[in-house]
Amino acid sequence: MELKGRGVVVIGLGRSGVAAAMLCARNGARVIASDTRDRTSLGAAAVQLEQAGASLFLGGHDAVPWNDADLAVVSPGVPAFPALAAFERSGREVIGELELASRFIHAPIALIGGTNGKSTVTTWIADMLSHAGLRVFAGGNLGDPPAESVERELDVFVLEISSFQAERVPTLHARASALLNVTDDHLDRYASFDDYAHAKGNPFANMTADDVAVIPAGDAVCLREASRGGARKAFFGAGGDVTVDGAWILDTVRGDRYDLSSLRLPGLHNQSNACAAIAMAAELGASRDAIAASLASFRGLAHRMAFVGEVRGVRFYDDSKGTNVGASAAALRGLSEPKAVLIAGGRDKLGSYDALVDALRERGRALVVIGEAAERIAGAAQGVLPIVRAATMQEAVRKSLDLALGGDAVLLSPACSSYDMFRDYHHRAEVFCQAVGELVSEAAEGAR
Repeated sequence: MELKGRGVVVIGLGRSGVAAAMLCARNGARVIASDTRDRTSLGAAAVQLEQAGASLFLGGHDAVPWNDADLAVVSPGVPAFPALAAFERSGREVIGELELASRFIHAPIALIGGTNGKSTVTTWIADMLSHAGLRVFAGGNLGDPPAESVERELDVFVLEISSFQAERVPTLHARASALLNVTDDHLDRYASFDDYAHAKGNPFANMTADDVAVIPAGDAVCLREASRGGARKAFFGAGGDVTVDGAWILDTVRGDRYDLSSLRLPGLHNQSNACAAIAMAAELGASRDAIAASLASFRGLAHRMAFVGEVRGVRFYDDSKGTNVGASAAALRGLSEPKAVLIAGGRDKLGSYDALVDALRERGRALVVIGEAAERIAGAAQGVLPIVRAATMQEAVRKSLDLALGGDAVLLSPACSSYDMFRDYHHRAEVFCQAVGELVSEAAEGAR
């Protein structure tokens, strides 16, 4: 992609926006960088864009000189606004950071989308490929923007892609693309479930018969989206090409099998994640031995069903990354403990909580609700199990211990985003873990 001398507007100066702006600047573009925050609220990396020759427009986008640019790069969290819409109507291109980076990447790209499990599967695929001796970049929505690494000598880019990132990918081409599932999420952004699913499916549109689409067996929504392009299909899960059969995971395409007991991640949902990861990694060149080694060593992600501590026979788990209903329902059902007290709530995404209530009916001891969505969640679960409200995470943790019985779990899996009370899901997890740590210390002190 030729950028030398072109004017490029970069909207949103979080990490991906800064990475996009720097990539454009390195390739000779005149960068116009804009954010709604003021200079004191920006990260240091964003302010340093000026040293790379970028012009900063802060506190909003009204002063952006749109006529000086013919390309706009939009960060995934930025909602539509009139000036951007007018820019696009004028015939000038508006793309996202993943699309921009892809135009500079020469290695094969693997994309992992879906409502739930995509961070785990992305990291697991990268681990399998690394065990195979390949030089792998793992990032995207997971954390590291690919625009930071397009100049590196790599064998494959493994990228988690969110629906927001998939909205603007007109030429992004993947060698392999997985859509793990689509359940209600982000209905505060999309007009309908079908609109959300369509965004999730956009990466399939540019795929050809030389590529592979990895989707769950028997899932009509994922099949519909994968059929928008020409990729051949590989199915995972019950009845699929890679499936669990008794004590084994079977790859029926390649004739390989893997000992299910070797997995280090708990829960049926992680068996499904393993099947998806195997299907993708095998297509990208990982051998059976490399995949087996990864299955036996991979221990998952921080804030995804991580054990934190035990007090009075009650085990506490951090699943702060469970930011939607489907993820939290799967987390509840994946616990080895028979019953759990769930801590849920946060910024409401306006979807249904019915699936979470079904899981609570099966596995819930009690429910502690927090944040802006507390009343909606409590209303949905009314009459199903005891419900308690808490104003802070510390209060929620202590009330959860009071509600639990020995042998139970306390699970933080909020089913909501974190931005009403916390900076992000990492911060939410830190506060939860600190509160659990205080209980553990108090229990130890009392035992002396």
